[in-house]
Amino acid sequence: MKLAAARRRSLPSAEPCADGASPYATITDHHRSGIANVTRRLLILFALVAGLVAACGLTYSIAWQRGIDSLRHNAAVRVDRTASALKSTLERYESLPYLLAEHPLVQDVLVNPSPANVERANLYLEDLNRHARATVTYIIPLDGYCVAASNWQGPGSFIGAGYQFRPYFLDAVKGGVGRFFGIGTISQAPGYYISQPVRRDGKIVGAAVVKLDLEWFQGADAAEPLVVTDDHGVIFLSSVPAWKYHTIRPLSGQVADSIYQARQYAQQPIAPLPVTIERMLAGNAQIVRIGGGRYAPRYLASRRGMGEPDWHLITMSPLDPVDAQARNATIATGFGYVSLVLLAFYWRMRRARVREVMRSRALLQKAYAELNRRVAERTADLSQANEQLHKEVAERTRAEQELRAAHDELIQASKLAALGQMAAGITHELNQPLAALRGFSDNTRVLLERGDQASARENLEAIAALTERMGKITNQLKLFVGRARPRNARAPIVRALRNVIALLQKRLQGVEVEFALLDTGSGARTLLNLADDHPQLIANCDDLRLEQVLINLLGNALDATAGMTPPRISIEIEVADATVSFAVGDNGHGIPDDVLPRLFEPFFTTKEMGQGLGLGLAISSSIARDCGGTLVARNAPDGGGALFVLTLRRVRVQTSQTSDPLTTGS
Repeated sequence: MKLAAARRRSLPSAEPCADGASPYATITDHHRSGIANVTRRLLILFALVAGLVAACGLTYSIAWQRGIDSLRHNAAVRVDRTASALKSTLERYESLPYLLAEHPLVQDVLVNPSPANVERANLYLEDLNRHARATVTYIIPLDGYCVAASNWQGPGSFIGAGYQFRPYFLDAVKGGVGRFFGIGTISQAPGYYISQPVRRDGKIVGAAVVKLDLEWFQGADAAEPLVVTDDHGVIFLSSVPAWKYHTIRPLSGQVADSIYQARQYAQQPIAPLPVTIERMLAGNAQIVRIGGGRYAPRYLASRRGMGEPDWHLITMSPLDPVDAQARNATIATGFGYVSLVLLAFYWRMRRARVREVMRSRALLQKAYAELNRRVAERTADLSQANEQLHKEVAERTRAEQELRAAHDELIQASKLAALGQMAAGITHELNQPLAALRGFSDNTRVLLERGDQASARENLEAIAALTERMGKITNQLKLFVGRARPRNARAPIVRALRNVIALLQKRLQGVEVEFALLDTGSGARTLLNLADDHPQLIANCDDLRLEQVLINLLGNALDATAGMTPPRISIEIEVADATVSFAVGDNGHGIPDDVLPRLFEPFFTTKEMGQGLGLGLAISSSIARDCGGTLVARNAPDGGGALFVLTLRRVRVQTSQTSDPLTTGS
């Protein structure tokens, strides 16, 4: 009961309005007004769309017609110019067969084809063809077999070939002028044939023929497709190779048989070109579509007749530019129309938008204030983080500088440690020259007292040589002790090996050392003679740093071979196009598996206390990385000891020698 009463209270009362109208009538008026507004908007939209369609259609029609008129005019000019060029070329050679037929040598060889007459005729035809710049000129007697030709010396000579079936031969022996285009039976090359009858004493004794190559013509103007058809409508010249030897209209059976019997197109099947005529235009022009389907290309075809011979020249102007121009004009018109409509709509909506902007401005100001507060807080956080980041960068920079300085000090310490090992060898090298110097100086004093100047001079020269040798030894020591400075980064490998062997000579006594050279390209392995320079063996590394690495590797190999009988060390240099590798192996006990991963760590050593600092391999690996190379260690595959492989970039040296100089002197 209460629900029913509430529903009754919620219904609108039927009491009249202030003006005496019913409230139901007011609701109906609003509904009708809404329907009227929707109808008016739909009518306006329909009118705007209709105007857009009409403007675009009119623009496309006008633009397309103007483009067709311009294209037709240009095509007519082009086809006239091309037809004139082709006709002038044919007319230039029209009289050549007639002059050839009137020459006595041609008439003599047709009447009496003796070897002498044939030879004179061949030479004449060859000279005439060369000066006239024709393709081939030749003579055919009444039996139809060529007796003389300008290409008599070539592999495709026409002499002896039969031409009884050719229309140009049949026209000439009947007393007329033969004009014919076809594919040659001997050369298989297309050409235009012009023939004239050869008369002797008023009787026809044969035919003189000139062949012209017209293949150049089809590419003379390749901007647009160009075709030339014969009197049967067969395309024999075309700038589009796929269109050649097609017909623009179906051939009758009799015409097809005559073409086949004359071998005009080398027995090729003559298929119709898929041409569809869409519209005929004034001036003997047509709009055609070549190919099947709606997307096949369309062309404006302009035709001109050649007269004599009965050929037709047809130019195909693509309609794509005209269609594109019309579409662009239509699109521009559509955009302009829509822009005007949108501009009008914009001015109508502008007032409503202004009111909306004014109402939103207060909300935006409040939002801006909140945003500025958050930006300030975020900026403070970022500034604090940036300051902390600057501190961390400064600390890392200082740590990196300290690490670099420690690295340099470690390299210097390694050099000084190795200097103690080299002292014995240097002392041994200097003791002998010093003893010899003492002996030579005493002998020189005695020889001078005796007046023997020649012997004294020889002693002085020996003293100078010994002094130079001692200077080289001490210079090597000073260079090793000094800090290595990057120079030209080019280290001759053989010279570095000689210096290292000289410095470690005392420790190498009694040790069997083998030097080998392996060429990666050829796979050849030869012994390396350190007496030769081998200018092609140059590593991309500083020479002092290379010597330091090699001294460390050889020193480790000497330590590993201590107590072995006999001790052996092998140094194999493997040369590739871009790299060079040093494989230093020994016949020691090898490297334990638990030691191998930590071998290149600083201060890690397996030697007893006082015999090593554990820096040699770590510094050698660092030098290899600085030079762009690698240093790896492993055990020999056959259990023959340890193997250290140093790989560096190779410096290629240009040489004038023709043979590979890598193994020269080995």
